[in-house]
Amino acid sequence: MSVLVLGGAGYIGSHMVDRLIEKGHDVVVVDNLVTGHRAAVHPDAKFYEGDLADQPFMREIFKENPQVDAVIHFAAFSLVGESMTEPLKYFDNNTAGMIKLLEVMNEFGIKKIVFSSTAATYGIPEKMPIHEDDPQNPINPYGESKLMMEKIMRWADQAYGIKFVALRYFNVAGAKPDGTIGEDHHPETHLMPIVLEVAMGKRDKLMIFGDDYDTQDGTNVRDYVHPFDLADAHILAVEYLRAGNDSNAFNLGSSTGFSNLEILKAAREVTGKEIPAEIGPRRGGDPDKLIAASDKAREVLGWQPQFDDIHKIIQTAWNWHTSHPNGYNDR
Repeated sequence: MSVLVLGGAGYIGSHMVDRLIEKGHDVVVVDNLVTGHRAAVHPDAKFYEGDLADQPFMREIFKENPQVDAVIHFAAFSLVGESMTEPLKYFDNNTAGMIKLLEVMNEFGIKKIVFSSTAATYGIPEKMPIHEDDPQNPINPYGESKLMMEKIMRWADQAYGIKFVALRYFNVAGAKPDGTIGEDHHPETHLMPIVLEVAMGKRDKLMIFGDDYDTQDGTNVRDYVHPFDLADAHILAVEYLRAGNDSNAFNLGSSTGFSNLEILKAAREVTGKEIPAEIGPRRGGDPDKLIAASDKAREVLGWQPQFDDIHKIIQTAWNWHTSHPNGYNDR
């Protein structure tokens, strides 16, 4: 049996592929390299460049790899701000792409999919921490597209018996501890790499958007999870489906929130750098806190995150950024 990883050249996908191969799995990767990096893909994975929405291409993948019995799906656009200005791009790639994928999976009798969903499906939560059965009311097209993908999978399960696990996660941060693969986005929008770019002197200062939120220090609080911990959860989800279990959804997070100022303080301690920072005005649509209740994943899947210390997560990211100051262009 093999696992097909869609988006396996991306930030989280490349860690997923690395982890699967480390654990002895046979892996096939599909990525269109729009945001992914060919250099990020483990050399022992079988790689195909192409788009999951290209059905003739996907049929060839499944024909050439009849041993594939499960799909892990990371191939979605994920920039909240961009989704606000280009919503149709997100519904086309994310939502319509899922329909095209499920059609071909059904043709070939592949009945298991693990889907990279998001906490953005919850919108602005009514209570904290967030549980899987809390209301899902997205406030941006990115979150809406992912929620629609979840709903499409539910109906595909009912009609065709395609079983799924949707993994809803929060802020991903960190890299492979040896610094060989990591986060390389253009442009970069995530807090952790931006903080480290300031530490490296690539940016003048960190801008913190708002210090008047209802949190302990007035700055946004977010849940952070390491990509290897995410990868382990996806492997457990594949095993859960292979064991014949029903479709399900799980939150993935550290269950501990860290404010922007706490991240800044920890990054200063890890790097030994000053990291200048400035408080700016709030951005629209930023909730005060987003923290996942991940008890269900721990109990049902047996998930046990290994990187639950924010200093350890930052150290792995620092290893990557200092060894690859220009990302994969340094290879």
